[in-house]
Amino acid sequence: MDYINLGNTGLQVSRICLGCMSYGEPTRGNQPWSLDKESALPFFRQALDAGINFFDTANVYSAGSSEEITGEALLSLVSREEVVIASKVNGRMRPGANGEGLSRKAILSEIDNSLRRLGTDYLDLYQIHRWDYNTPIEETLEALHDVVKAGKVRYIGASSMHAWQFTKALYLADLHGWTRFVSMQNYYNLLYREEEREMLALCEDQGIGVIPWSPLARGRLTRPWSEQTARSQADEFGRNLYSDADKPIVDAVIEIANERGTTPAQVALAWVLSKSVITSPIVGATKSHHLTDAVAAVDLKLEDSEIERLESGYQPHRVVGFR
Repeated sequence: MDYINLGNTGLQVSRICLGCMSYGEPTRGNQPWSLDKESALPFFRQALDAGINFFDTANVYSAGSSEEITGEALLSLVSREEVVIASKVNGRMRPGANGEGLSRKAILSEIDNSLRRLGTDYLDLYQIHRWDYNTPIEETLEALHDVVKAGKVRYIGASSMHAWQFTKALYLADLHGWTRFVSMQNYYNLLYREEEREMLALCEDQGIGVIPWSPLARGRLTRPWSEQTARSQADEFGRNLYSDADKPIVDAVIEIANERGTTPAQVALAWVLSKSVITSPIVGATKSHHLTDAVAAVDLKLEDSEIERLESGYQPHRVVGFR
C-alpha cells in the first residue's frame, strides 16, 4: 500500500479509503442491504492487512449503527493511533426541529454522538455531508473550529457542493482565522466527470485533498452494461445517474481489463488514481474481491493511450450529488 498526505496537511492516509456505508444493522435506517457487525468484521481485517489505514463513515449511515460497527471493529483489531477515522454530519438523525443540518446546536450535539458511537475521544477528519442552505456558513465554520480547538476533531473536510460554495467557505475561514477545510469528498468517476470543470482545479490550487465517493459509479464500471445486482435494482438514486450514452465507456473499461488480464474495477480505479489531484478514492466492499481489486489498482499504471480511450466517449451529465 502507498500512503499520501491529505492535501497540505501532514496527515498520511492510504491511497485507498474503505467506505463504511455498507456496514450497519439492516433493521436500522433505510439500508436493508447493509452488513451487520459479524459480517462486516472480516472486511476491516482484510483492509488493515492490506495496509489501508483510512476509514470513512457518517452519522446518518444505518441510523448511526455504521459508526458503532466501524469503531468496534477497528478498535478490536488495532490501536486508535494506527488508523485515520473520518465521519460526517448534516443528515437527519431524529424527527422534528434541529434533527439535521449544520447549525451550531446540531454540530456540537452530533460530534459527541459520533464519538460515543465510534468509541473514540476524537475524529481524525470531520466532514460536512453537503451544504446546509438553512444555516449561515459562518455559523457552521465557527462551530467546526470550536470542536477542533476542543480536541474532538483533528481536521475538517467538506463533501459535494458547488465550487463557489467551497471557495466562500475557504475564504471566510481564512478571513476569521477559523480552521480551514483540508479535504473535499466529491462524486467523481469515469461516468461522471463534471467535477473537472471547477472543483478539482480549485482543490489543486488550494492544496485540498480529494477523496471521491463512488469512484466505480455504484458498480456500473465493474460489470457489463446490461448486468444488474440486487442493490442496483433497489437503488432509486443510482437509477437516474446514468444512461445508455455511458455504455461505450463501460465497454472500453472491460476491453482494457481483458487486454491487461485484470478486472474492470482495477482499470476504473486506476484511472481515478492517475489524476494528480486525487488523494484516496473511497471504496465500499461487501465481497472480498472488492478490496483485492481496490488495493491492486494502486499499482496499476495506465498508458496515456488507454486513458484517452477511457475518456474519449464521455458525455456531459447534469450536476447531481449536491443534496
